[in-house]
Amino acid sequence: MNIVVADNSVLMREGFKALMQASYSVTINEVTEKNNLLSALKKHKPDILVIDPVSMQITPTDVSQIKKQFKALQILAISPMLPKEEISSLLNAGVTSFLLKECDKQEICDAIDNTEKGTRFLCGQIIDALTADAETIAKTYSKKTSCEGFAVSDREIEIIKHIALGLSNKQIAEKLFLSFHTVHTHRKNVMQKLKVNNTAGVVMFAVKNNLLVDEEIHTN
Repeated sequence: MNIVVADNSVLMREGFKALMQASYSVTINEVTEKNNLLSALKKHKPDILVIDPVSMQITPTDVSQIKKQFKALQILAISPMLPKEEISSLLNAGVTSFLLKECDKQEICDAIDNTEKGTRFLCGQIIDALTADAETIAKTYSKKTSCEGFAVSDREIEIIKHIALGLSNKQIAEKLFLSFHTVHTHRKNVMQKLKVNNTAGVVMFAVKNNLLVDEEIHTN
């Protein structure tokens, strides 16, 4: 595995490098200045770019430009907590996965494994921020929400989209050529991962993550 890590904190870079080298057969190259990032990506051709968008001042526009030039590149953001609008914008621009700097070793490894495959992996606090309103966020962080993360597969994204569009399990099964039981299992897993117990919560996740662009949402 080939990784470029872009962060101006020597502690973060060295810690990340030590963690990766202890767990994977990996080549890691470091970038400490935003101006050097594109040249480093061209030179090293990494599988994964790990960025701190805060310390490197990387914007959604920067991410979009990177993805245009390096279409196969997967991007893992590891940063302090950001406003949900900034997180959503970075994800929509092309960031694959998102963690907080307080996430533990196992969660970082899980994120790397999923991100390498192109599967979105989000810290639990990130998904709470994306799906909660301001009042809920305030209550959430006063209670120290778990940072445990989860991955959402491409198939689960499809299921989420169709749930949000108001389709029943039977309709989703017919549309995706799956069995009713398979769709039921996916739906159950999705709701467990999102920590919601009704369709409204799934719709909110889909909207916040811009999954329904150019789609019509059917609500009753």
